[in-house]
Amino acid sequence: MAPGLPSTASVARFCQKLNRLKTLEEPTTETSLRRHLTTLDLILLGVGATVGLGLYMLTGTVAKEMAGPAVLVSFGVAAMASLLAALCYAELAARVPRKGSSYLFTYVFMGELWAFLVGWILLIQCIVGAAAMARFWSSYLDAIFSRSISSFTKAHVGTWQVPYLAQYPDFLAAGILLLASAFVSCGGRVSSWLSHTFLAISLAIILFIIILGFVLAHPHNWSAEEGGFAPFGFSGIMAGAATCIYGFVGFVAVAVSSEEAQNPKRSVPMALAISVTLVAAANILASTVLTLMVPWHSLDPDWALPDAFHQRGYSWAAFIVVAGAICAMNTVLLRYIFFLPHIISAMAADGLFFQVFAHVYSRMKVPVVGILVFGFLMAFLALLVELEALVQFRCICALLTYTFVATSIIMLRFRKSPPASSQDPGSPLGTEQTSASEPGQLQPALRPYLRFLDGCRPGAAVAWALGVLVSSAITLDCVLVFGDSVLHLPPWSYTLLLLLSSATFLLSLLVLGAHQQQHCQDTFQVPMVPLTPALSILLNIFLMLQLSYVAWLSFSIWLLIGFCRPYRNHGVFWLRHQAEQGEPAGTARADGHTWQPGRDGASHANPQPGTGPGARLHGAACQSMRTTGGLLTVPHILWRLEGLAAPLSGAAQLQVLLIVGCGTLPQCGLTGGAMSAPRIRTLGCRSRAHELNHLATELAPKG
Repeated sequence: MAPGLPSTASVARFCQKLNRLKTLEEPTTETSLRRHLTTLDLILLGVGATVGLGLYMLTGTVAKEMAGPAVLVSFGVAAMASLLAALCYAELAARVPRKGSSYLFTYVFMGELWAFLVGWILLIQCIVGAAAMARFWSSYLDAIFSRSISSFTKAHVGTWQVPYLAQYPDFLAAGILLLASAFVSCGGRVSSWLSHTFLAISLAIILFIIILGFVLAHPHNWSAEEGGFAPFGFSGIMAGAATCIYGFVGFVAVAVSSEEAQNPKRSVPMALAISVTLVAAANILASTVLTLMVPWHSLDPDWALPDAFHQRGYSWAAFIVVAGAICAMNTVLLRYIFFLPHIISAMAADGLFFQVFAHVYSRMKVPVVGILVFGFLMAFLALLVELEALVQFRCICALLTYTFVATSIIMLRFRKSPPASSQDPGSPLGTEQTSASEPGQLQPALRPYLRFLDGCRPGAAVAWALGVLVSSAITLDCVLVFGDSVLHLPPWSYTLLLLLSSATFLLSLLVLGAHQQQHCQDTFQVPMVPLTPALSILLNIFLMLQLSYVAWLSFSIWLLIGFCRPYRNHGVFWLRHQAEQGEPAGTARADGHTWQPGRDGASHANPQPGTGPGARLHGAACQSMRTTGGLLTVPHILWRLEGLAAPLSGAAQLQVLLIVGCGTLPQCGLTGGAMSAPRIRTLGCRSRAHELNHLATELAPKG
């Protein structure tokens, strides 16, 4: 093998470490939070976090620039994609009723690398979503004052014409975000009664819009004289659907709150389905009356609904609509900022993010540094970036997260679970029915017809079929989106690629369906697996390809930043080096500096009892959340060791092993005798030398 190239075994170890799963050490029925949310509370939570996002903010833009009156079809397609994703979220949230949303679900069912990707995407979702919400808020307030705010800024600051940047700096949006971040960092909270009041006002105003809008409806606005029902064709409808995804992203709040639900296995799935359905109905009806009241080409995208009433001579109704929009935007904006420290704390607790951003100050009980730093980043984006670019970036992040969640469902259903007698009490899986054929194996009735698959080990054929399914879905969607418009393929090659990719997708789907699945009796399960999550993957990828290339470029840069930033405080290339050394990279520290999520999603910086430097190993590896993979050895305990000034005796080595409780001597590569400093460095240990020498001096006479 060429020098400097890793061996096959080291690459295999590296891949295995990147795909380690998180297990729950405590039973999933226990939680530090009070279970007080009923099904109705969860429905109101999902509707409050979602309604108004698309209705007040996207309807005008999609109708005027993308779909015309067919905006209601765009909302229908987006609702279908969101409902499929909500079903997948429902099963995972019922199986793992803990805070963490799709980040935790991906860590439990897919692995560490994918969890880092999802967490990194959720982080930018909160940042970009809050920036977009602040710009919406600013545009509505500017419209109330007859564009005087924007006119003043353009006159005294100036404008610029740069693609995907705002024409002028939006100081009002930046100031709104800074004030909201300061409010949250000081420990501010929005009480439940205030949230319910805002929601009631918003729902009442939406009902008012729909009723009065149908009274003022004029069917002529959908006629051919005004451009027809779908002036931009099928591509415009699909592009509008990709943008309308933004109007449904709030349903994830239900899954995030599953830890506080009284009966998460029943109420969470019901709340997710009902909230998405209600929001879809509100968006479709509101977009219908909007394009029936006035011609779609005369709408003002910045405040379409108030402008429509204003054009029809109902200025008093326009002010009512503006009040409802501000109530909805205030609620959603604060939800974004409250959710941000929760994601930071969850990732920091697992070692996948900088600990300084999750440090909780005792007085405010929130990670002030993280909120302020990312608050300034939100304000910067709201100040300079165009609103459409923010919305599209948010949509691509949401659709990719939905794809990860749907993939997790397929992996979960065909994964072999441990026997009930030996199952970890904290296993995230439910109670499976015992059957002669284990999950991941070929169904007995199909074995005579699919003998070439019967020889595969359990799960191998499923893994290959899942990879082929995702690849064929990407190929099929690329052919549908770019085959005619961008690639200009001849009809015969376009048809051939379409048939091959469709046949491959269906074949992989049939292979997956031919294998045994897990069947849980006491929890919700997505119906028609693998068909339902496969359709979710196909539709999500199709909608992602409808978004602009700038959104893809920005998203790629964000992912590149995520891979370049320290991964578990070292870096991705450090993981490869540790794999070559045979050391389980990224293992949890045992120095007591662990971070546990609190009631509001924050983390507590204080060490847990028994986690001090001289205590037994009850650190991050033995907390309520534990990362699996590899036995604890001396390199894990001496994680911060830089070197030794003098060798340790064999007796001292044994004493260290007994105190830290990390296994046997052969496991750690120690067979007695002195252990030199170079040997410690080879094992990947890092710390201060004098600390271990002092410990050895105390232990050696006792040997």
